[in-house]
Amino acid sequence: MDAVIENLPTFLRGFGMTLGLLVLSGTAAFAVGSIVAAMRISPIASVRGFAAAYTEILRNTPLTLVLFFCAFILPYLGVRIDFFTLAVIGLTAYTSPFVAEAIRSGFNGVPIGQAEAARSIGMSFGQTLGLVVMPQAIRMVIPPLINVFIALTKNTSVAGAFFVKELFASAGDVINIRGDSVVAILLAVAFFYLLVTVTLGIIAARVEKKVAVLR
Repeated sequence: MDAVIENLPTFLRGFGMTLGLLVLSGTAAFAVGSIVAAMRISPIASVRGFAAAYTEILRNTPLTLVLFFCAFILPYLGVRIDFFTLAVIGLTAYTSPFVAEAIRSGFNGVPIGQAEAARSIGMSFGQTLGLVVMPQAIRMVIPPLINVFIALTKNTSVAGAFFVKELFASAGDVINIRGDSVVAILLAVAFFYLLVTVTLGIIAARVEKKVAVLR
């Protein structure tokens, strides 16, 4: 434990970087995923096709390859931004299709008669989605969305391989200094990850119980 206590500032900096990746990527992925989910149920075939292709391509591409593209190909193409921002872009791109599918499952859980009734009184697609479907779907999509964000928390560790000093990469630096305390260092890393994932899991369980009561 001495190695952990001595290097606690390093762990905290890495944990802060991990939280930054989680919050920024999660927020951006939710925004992009919501748009893609709406496009998946659009009445316009070309829009549905684009959203479906976006979802299937990114969802089936390894995260390492997505981050490699952001860290090396984008700078080669002239994109001049720091590696942290590039990691946020990569994590957002990778996570947004999973967010979109979670939200779309909520849309599909709303009885189709609700949307038909809204359209019959003259509501547009956007009004129907925003005022009728979304309020009913949101309760159903929160638990699966939280599961997506739990996966995102663990996926942030991959960014450490692309010059971002998040928690896992910071632990690697500590191990290089204190190779005699590998087990304690890895247990400390697990503790920090569990701090986030267990909290999100508890929130998901509570929301799920409330949704069950509302149903």
